[in-house]
Amino acid sequence: MTDPMSQANDMNDLLAQAARVQAELQKAQEEILAAHVEGTAGNGLVKVVMTGGAELVDLQIDKSVVDPEDVDTLQDLVIGAFKEAHAAAGKLAQEKIGPLSQGMGQSQQGYDGPSFQDVFGGNQ
Repeated sequence: MTDPMSQANDMNDLLAQAARVQAELQKAQEEILAAHVEGTAGNGLVKVVMTGGAELVDLQIDKSVVDPEDVDTLQDLVIGAFKEAHAAAGKLAQEKIGPLSQGMGQSQQGYDGPSFQDVFGGNQ
C-alpha cells in the first residue's frame, strides 16, 4: 500500500520542480529574444544581425558587391547571411532551452531539444 502523505509530498515536489523549470524557460526565452546573433556571407561583405527570436535588426552590404549587372550574386549573399544568422539564432535557442528540457518526459536519445517553433511558435 502506498502512503498517501508520501504521494502528496511527491506531488508537491513535482509541482515545485515544474514551476522552477517554467521560470527557467521564461528566463531563457527572454535572454534569447534580447540576444543578437549575426550571419555573414562573401567573407563578411554582407552581414545580417538579428535577435535570437529571428527579428532582423541590421543588414550591412559592402559597396564592392553592389553591381547592377549582377544582382543575383548580391541576392545570394544576402540570403546566405540571413540563413547563417537564422541558424545562429536556432543554436542559441538550443543552448539555452535544450538543457531545460531534460527530464520533462522526452526521450533524450536522438532528441536535440525544442525547435525554434516549439519555443516561439509561428513559422520562424
